[in-house]
Amino acid sequence: MKPTLKPGLTHRFAFKVSANKTVPHLYPEAADFQQMPQVFATGYMVGLMEWTCLQLLAPHLDTGEGSLGIHIDVSHQAATPPGLTITVDAECTGVEGRKASFRVRAHDGVELIGEGRHERVQRALVGVLQVAVQLFDFPVLLHHFPGALLDLRSAIAAQVAQLPDRSRRHKTGSTRMSGERGF
Repeated sequence: MKPTLKPGLTHRFAFKVSANKTVPHLYPEAADFQQMPQVFATGYMVGLMEWTCLQLLAPHLDTGEGSLGIHIDVSHQAATPPGLTITVDAECTGVEGRKASFRVRAHDGVELIGEGRHERVQRALVGVLQVAVQLFDFPVLLHHFPGALLDLRSAIAAQVAQLPDRSRRHKTGSTRMSGERGF
């Protein structure tokens, strides 16, 4: 991560809510969600807040670097129907080594709809790919990308296998506590 990332930096991102970003579309296979009103889903709001932080971070990452979200603590305070534009403001509130902290606020042009904080950790993209290889068996990913995932998993695994041993810390058999993914 470049030393240009400093507390106080801000970024604003606007996104028009479409019908496919409403609660019934969050998990179409979940009957409970199908009964909910067509308003902007909390899950999509969280994703939009992360996306804004990614955009703030992007110019401050070196070539070959990416980031992973490691914490989110936000409230969703108001319902937003499709057609309104949500504006998310993100502010970098701290940088500690590879970790960046952000304050996020979302407004739909009528009222504040959500706010809170988010943290991301900088990782070499190959590290992100290693985590992705471990998560590729996740059913939702397989549902959305059935054929492409198998090809991509093989390609990523081949690249990871070519790395020096010190770069493959997350291989099978590494010592981790139960449930830890090695972020």
